[in-house]
Amino acid sequence: MALQLVSHAAVDGKRPVSKAGQPSKLFANTRRLTFAAAAFFMAALAAPESHAQAGAFAGMAGTWSGSGTVTLDDGSSERIRCRSTYKVGGPNMEMVLTCASDAYKFNLQAAVVDSGGGNITGTWSETSRNVGGSIQGRGGAGTVQVVASAVGFNANIALKTTGNKQSIAMKADSQFRAASISLSK
Repeated sequence: MALQLVSHAAVDGKRPVSKAGQPSKLFANTRRLTFAAAAFFMAALAAPESHAQAGAFAGMAGTWSGSGTVTLDDGSSERIRCRSTYKVGGPNMEMVLTCASDAYKFNLQAAVVDSGGGNITGTWSETSRNVGGSIQGRGGAGTVQVVASAVGFNANIALKTTGNKQSIAMKADSQFRAASISLSK
């Protein structure tokens, strides 16, 4: 009976009406189904934007803070407090990482590009020591592994971002030997 009402309404250009003069349940269910289908397709159209965030810098945008340790060339280590800010725009990322203890401080800045295929290139500087150089490496899905180079200096840097947690590990061949940092948003 309901199917007949719908088919007659389609032919006549009218809404199907039940015997009580109210729109039929079939029509109400059809509207809900249409709305659900429209919502599904809108979400599917938005999916490419969220997929774009799945690159090397996925989940990194924003301000992070935490603590860690820094190891110096004499083997001593100190606890450090850190704050990092990432500005991510498509394949580009700018980073500022400042860490300090009672006796030690560094301010690392970087501008990098994910040039496709997981290849990352860019520049870096450490402003308190007035040094800088180039960055090259790889990244994908929130994990970045790069080498920061300058005359007489090389450092391996690994960043891993999972949800609101981030870990940073640095190993260098200078007076600053290593750092291990845990951050959260």
